[in-house]
Amino acid sequence: MAVGPRLEFRQTQSLIMTPQLRQAIKLLQFTNLEVAAFVEQELERNPLLERDERSERVSNDAAAPDQRPERNPIEPDTADLAGAATLPERGADPLDVNEHAERYDAGGPSDGEPSSFAGSGRGGAHDFGDDGRDVQDMAESPPSLREHLGEQLRLGFDDPVDRMIGAHLIALLCPAGRLTAEPTAVARAMGIPLDRVEAVRARMMRFDPVGLFARDLKECLAAQLAERNRLDPAMAALLDNLDALARRDMRHLLSVCGVDAEDLADMVAEIRQLDPKPGAAYDAAPPQTLIPDVLMRPAPDGGWMLELNPDTLPRVLVNQRFYARVAPLAAREDRGFIAEQLQSANWLVKSLQQRAQTILKVASEIIRQQDGFLRHGVAHLRPLILRDIAAAVEMHESTVSRVTANKYIATPRGTFELKYFFTTAINGTSGEAHSAEAVRHRIRGMILAETPDSILSDDAIVLALRGEGVDIARRTVAKYREALRIPSSVQRKREKAIPA
Repeated sequence: MAVGPRLEFRQTQSLIMTPQLRQAIKLLQFTNLEVAAFVEQELERNPLLERDERSERVSNDAAAPDQRPERNPIEPDTADLAGAATLPERGADPLDVNEHAERYDAGGPSDGEPSSFAGSGRGGAHDFGDDGRDVQDMAESPPSLREHLGEQLRLGFDDPVDRMIGAHLIALLCPAGRLTAEPTAVARAMGIPLDRVEAVRARMMRFDPVGLFARDLKECLAAQLAERNRLDPAMAALLDNLDALARRDMRHLLSVCGVDAEDLADMVAEIRQLDPKPGAAYDAAPPQTLIPDVLMRPAPDGGWMLELNPDTLPRVLVNQRFYARVAPLAAREDRGFIAEQLQSANWLVKSLQQRAQTILKVASEIIRQQDGFLRHGVAHLRPLILRDIAAAVEMHESTVSRVTANKYIATPRGTFELKYFFTTAINGTSGEAHSAEAVRHRIRGMILAETPDSILSDDAIVLALRGEGVDIARRTVAKYREALRIPSSVQRKREKAIPA
């Protein structure tokens, strides 16, 4: 065997993850808020990018899922793009198939015509000349809990020392309105007798809302009952046995309270009317509005029409004029930077288009597969996994997983995350498969239909479901019931024994 230098050729394949490819994959799994934040950063960093200020929107023209055109056999998906250093050329780019999406349409949304999904009351203006709102129409921000209590403290106490104690107690409140420190620790830290601290705290427990500054749930409820003049010995005994009330141990409560069943039911009903967290109504962050990524409505032919939400689509353009004006005059050392920014801007625009069309394609297939749910409800939700959608749209499962993560669709039945439509299958007694979500819905419905005289055990639920063709084990029923936060049959029997 000869030993010496020689020349040979080898052809191999390797996956090269360039920064642009990582960017495209990240954009695919980003939420609409994360995409908007990322685009804002790119607009600040890249001088060749500019925001599309026109009211033009992407015209998806999505037909019903069963009438969508056949997929282009040469169309790549995100998994295929991972093996390339650049996006496909324009001739093979799936984003360029819909050429009219980037054209100006006379009489369309660009001319001020209302969109098919636009609300009747929304509009835009370049100034405030036509704004009919008045200063009085602006909502006043409600006072915080500490501001509300501070005003009562100034009106309720004249002594400066008592005010100082009250201000310290207000600072120690948790968001629920409980005191986070023991009064003994407060007295020791302030160098004030414990009796005086307790006297101030007792008066402040009557502040609005009543029940603040309590050390535990019992003290909080007792203050509210005392304000209603309902803290009698029987009610005090009930508060001493809140753990038995949580277990619905009515027999023990009847014994310790010394009342009959009717009086105990009235006492429990009164406890239910109290607020266990009187401070929670203040300083609560407003609920975040869920903005869907895909909008959906019935089509005239009986199918479904899907459209990407324009509010979640960042519109950016490459400023070719600025590039054509600056590039010829740039110095040699600056031309590389300008060329890099131009490539980055083009890549971002194409990546956003790829993301939008991929979301629409996957959502359309999901809607086609779950048509029964949209027409008849959750009982008709069919088993579905990522592999089913990936095979239908000819994409990789990882691509479908990224697309459906944190993406929402507005349907006639409500707004759902795309992941909601993927459920595991439960075998049926006749060989058919049932969706796990549909089975959970059926279990919830059976338990809600219970009467105090007919509480269903887990075994009884199993028999009922098998009678409906669902082959399910008892432990699975228990797991679903616990996931729905439904107590056991023993606990429900005790609870339903108490009149509402």
